[in-house]
Amino acid sequence: MILVTGASGNVGSALLARLAADGVPARAAYRDPRTTARVIESGGHAVTLDLAVPDTLAPALHGIDTVFLVGATSPDQTTHELNMVRAARAVGARVVKLSVWRADEGLTPIARLHRPVEQALVTSGLPWTILRPNFYLQNFLRQPSIRTAGEFSLPLINAPISFIDAGDIARVAAHVLTTEGHDGRVHDLTGPEALTYAEAAEEFSRVLGRPVRHVGLPDDEARAVMLRRGLPEFHADALIGVARAYRDGGAGTVTSTVPDLTGRAALGFAEFVRRNRDFFD
Repeated sequence: MILVTGASGNVGSALLARLAADGVPARAAYRDPRTTARVIESGGHAVTLDLAVPDTLAPALHGIDTVFLVGATSPDQTTHELNMVRAARAVGARVVKLSVWRADEGLTPIARLHRPVEQALVTSGLPWTILRPNFYLQNFLRQPSIRTAGEFSLPLINAPISFIDAGDIARVAAHVLTTEGHDGRVHDLTGPEALTYAEAAEEFSRVLGRPVRHVGLPDDEARAVMLRRGLPEFHADALIGVARAYRDGGAGTVTSTVPDLTGRAALGFAEFVRRNRDFFD
């Protein structure tokens, strides 16, 4: 049985759907007991788990041989995920960790949250696999101004980014969780192309049939915008740190990992826009 943490997130929910379609037993982990109850009532396997509360981990791991580990981005993320690594070690469970792009280098604040967990897995004696995806295409779904104003405003990054769809990350995760040969390996995950934000705006314009422009904001202005939208200071500062790290390069590498592992091409930017046209239009 596979335990899927982060079950309500973009990747976790897509992963659960993929495993269910393939007939693979999986237990979804939720922080909210009401969500757990709803899933169980509908016939699913679910458990209430809080990575911040170690006492909830051992019961959730009962009968589990593999854990898909993803913690919510927060100042305490490292501690929370290390709690699960320790709990998994106690029962000898394999761990597949969802990390971030270039986490091994600790270049960004978010990468620095993940790096100690990666290192702990490597020295844990457990079978482990690490997935390091680049920027999610789903981040554009946090830009309603594409629909309302024909523009999207983000911290300034001049260089191309090899955006990846969360569904493709889930497909890779499902493959890694259910096949052999991945222990002790790190998989860098990207989409099939690297685009600058300006080129992404051109793709939006072409697919939607109307002008869409990108507004690259200076760091201070971008931070202020994020705070006005209700983003916590920690998250705003982390995103500014990511932008600074990749402003002039570092996120443009394209890998073939998605098609190599799943046998299907990764979703391209234009097709992502088409699939989510109802949101953008």
